[in-house]
Amino acid sequence: MEYSIHDQFDHVPERLSGLVDLAYNLWWSWNAEARILFKQLNHQAWKASVHNPVRMLREIPVEFLNRAAADPEYLRRYEIVMHRFRKYMSTAGTWFSEEYDDRPPLTVAYFSAEYGLHHSLPIYAGGLGFLAGDHLKEASDLGLPMVAVGFLYSQGYLHQQINHDGWQEDVTEPLDRDAAPVFPVLDADGEDLVVRVPHIDPPIYVAVRKVQVGRIPLYLLDTDIPCNDPENRGISSRLYAGDQEQRLRQEIVLGIGGRKVLHALGIGYAAVHLNEGHPAFALLERIRERVERGMEFEEALEEVRATSVFTTHTPVPAGHDVFSVDLIDRYFAPYYAALGIDRIRFLQLGVHPESPASGFNMTAFALRASAHHNGVSRANGAVACDMWKCLWPGPAEAAVPIDYVTNGVHVPTWLNPRMKALYDRHIGPTSPDWLPEHDDPVMWELIDEIPDAELWELHLWLKAKLINRLRERERLRWTARPGGAPNSAVEGAFLNPSVLTIGFARRFSTYKRAYLIFDDLERLKRILNNPWRPVQIIFAGKAHPADNEGKEVLRQIYRYTQDPGFGGRVAFIEDYNDQVARYLVHGVDVWLNNPLPPMEASGTSGMKASLNGVLNLSIMDGWWIEGYNSRNGWAFGETAADCGARDGIDAAAIYDLLEREVIPLYYDRSIDDIPHGWVKMMKEAIRSNGPRFSSRRMVKEYVARYYPSLLKGAGAAYARYPSTAKPRRSPAWGPQLQGKEADDLFSP
Repeated sequence: MEYSIHDQFDHVPERLSGLVDLAYNLWWSWNAEARILFKQLNHQAWKASVHNPVRMLREIPVEFLNRAAADPEYLRRYEIVMHRFRKYMSTAGTWFSEEYDDRPPLTVAYFSAEYGLHHSLPIYAGGLGFLAGDHLKEASDLGLPMVAVGFLYSQGYLHQQINHDGWQEDVTEPLDRDAAPVFPVLDADGEDLVVRVPHIDPPIYVAVRKVQVGRIPLYLLDTDIPCNDPENRGISSRLYAGDQEQRLRQEIVLGIGGRKVLHALGIGYAAVHLNEGHPAFALLERIRERVERGMEFEEALEEVRATSVFTTHTPVPAGHDVFSVDLIDRYFAPYYAALGIDRIRFLQLGVHPESPASGFNMTAFALRASAHHNGVSRANGAVACDMWKCLWPGPAEAAVPIDYVTNGVHVPTWLNPRMKALYDRHIGPTSPDWLPEHDDPVMWELIDEIPDAELWELHLWLKAKLINRLRERERLRWTARPGGAPNSAVEGAFLNPSVLTIGFARRFSTYKRAYLIFDDLERLKRILNNPWRPVQIIFAGKAHPADNEGKEVLRQIYRYTQDPGFGGRVAFIEDYNDQVARYLVHGVDVWLNNPLPPMEASGTSGMKASLNGVLNLSIMDGWWIEGYNSRNGWAFGETAADCGARDGIDAAAIYDLLEREVIPLYYDRSIDDIPHGWVKMMKEAIRSNGPRFSSRRMVKEYVARYYPSLLKGAGAAYARYPSTAKPRRSPAWGPQLQGKEADDLFSP
């Protein structure tokens, strides 16, 4: 039975009922005209809702809705937006339907533990989630046949509160389901659709919720329901549970339960795309279903492998989930027989050849059970090949079949609306279809047509908007805490929009090296406090709740914000989220990125900044190895150094670049007070990186490399796409153990 969202909004005039449909389809979040419809109902209500139209429609006084329903000018704009929305939701005339008009009617199922779609739906922690969110948005724009599966986290991800000592306190806030763009999926009796995770005891049940991401349905699994035991209700409470057993239960529910939910919904799909190893058990369930229908295990495995894509991000061995054998036995003992194999064969699916006694490795399993694997940048793909070459033992010249598809960002989401309007004015007259074809580099050549004064004036406006936003946050923070905030400098109350501004926003993990620029405190103070050419730095980011080392780095930076020696030119933004991220990637002058190589998988925040004319100052790692061309930003760290000396060498390189190149270029103004050399570099950053690092290019690359072969079958795809159809060797199963040797290794 279809759930009617309109029943919850009977106060919305019938004439404006389409606003409810818009609010519950995240298409509005990447279409400025749709957002303006909500904003024009009442500016204060839009602001009070934190740009969340579901919350706004629930809370806005009805007189504002009635006034809009009687306003001819508002209605005219409303009809235009609704026409565009209905046309968009039609599957006719999309890129995919035109390019692959002879394809069979098959679907790709995309599985991810998190999705960064909008801050009104806090089911994300960081870059992995925003990659997944941008992937769905772009798949929708291109008309790909796709369905997605994830979790509805009832407590979302942590909110960050910094205490007086600078220590991060992790604050959880229950998800306000009534104000989120989520609605329940119902069964034939009009009740919540509840599905049991198969072959897992004690039983775990999931209710199904739905989010509409343009054309793409995203189904979220919810275990917080009465029919579950109290322990099981908490499986979907929090993103990335720290407890290993709870983590395993999450991944069982996401993979096996997610596959079962699609089956219960009657959604057929021909292939699976896994975003990291967390949902890899979905492949296991696909195998089990084939065995249940009478197929032998090895044949079922080969069929599933041929129709599965696995995207790996993590270059750190500790970042890959490994579960002990006793935990696997506890939850999968009934599953062994259901697969038609014994316990030893099952455990060997997840064995790491170089540490076979460590347990069941989810990445090793995902690589074995999929034929198509990729890292998320050229450098990351090389790192992944080196990490996992042990799965393909053989001659040194034999290639490890892990490719790369460099990440991209969803341009309509991350391009500031005013910046888009500027591009429209100067690109649009010559290339009116520039946005639908924004992955074509030719479209971006006209960036040079933008007058320097217009681009610079808009950039200054965006920087002023950022700083005004920080001051408003500080005002609210000051009023919310007893006795006011202890130090107004922390959140940027003393920042100056005319000063060169550096942004650093990352997860506070030690390898991200947020501390690096403070390596030489006296030199940094001289740089920041130069009376003629000052500099200021804005930090933001959260440490993982279990990462005390990351929290210690954050505390130290927080203390620097309170040091008068830095002149109030170091700020830290508390409780970083995607809304703060937008202000930063639109408004700072320089985006700083200095992880320890080769630990950066990709680094999509730098792509978002570059798209808006913000210049990157980045170590040569992740995407910047592909993006840097010496004219669109600055690079350092090209030469490897001993780990013990690396921090000092890289910090000195940052100081040198700032003093010799970055700061002089920024403050080199002509008589019109415009830094024309800086603006030239801004234009080069936009032109060179905008098309190459868009999610449109990324998703099309997945289509060209993988999806057709998944949807049409390996044989036909190899004939049609010879350039990407290289033979793939199945990975080795690790130690080929028999008898007592295997029993000893995998004993609980």
